[in-house]
Amino acid sequence: MERCPRCGALVEAGHRFCGECGSLLGGSCPSCGAPVTPGKRFCHACGHPLNGAAPAAAAAQPGVPAGGPVAERRVCSVLFCDVVGFTPLSESRDPEAVRELLSRYFEVARTVIGRYGGVVEKFIGDAVMAVWGTPVAAEGDAERAVRCV
Repeated sequence: MERCPRCGALVEAGHRFCGECGSLLGGSCPSCGAPVTPGKRFCHACGHPLNGAAPAAAAAQPGVPAGGPVAERRVCSVLFCDVVGFTPLSESRDPEAVRELLSRYFEVARTVIGRYGGVVEKFIGDAVMAVWGTPVAAEGDAERAVRCV
């Protein structure tokens, strides 16, 4: 028999948790499996909270829920544009000429999108995806996205 370091209740040898308060009685960390010292609040190997301790990050930020990262919903504008008739055009031209055409198109698209405060997110084949309102939203993002076209 041994005593629970948290509540002092008698616990049979070999038990991992106290039957009275539910605290971990040594053994191993439930997160990483490393051996833990009875009475410690956090695992020395991975920092996982033991015995119901609050994670240090949650304690350092009052008002933030302790369930994990908090997401924020934002309104943004997304523009997709592509070259009309690109497939038949690319089939009838030399590959180097098509690559040069796309390179010039992407350069002009990036310049115009940037001029209106947007950011090119990616190029997909002959398409361009641009966004306004990320990472910082501003009033008029949607209007600037439409004016860009």
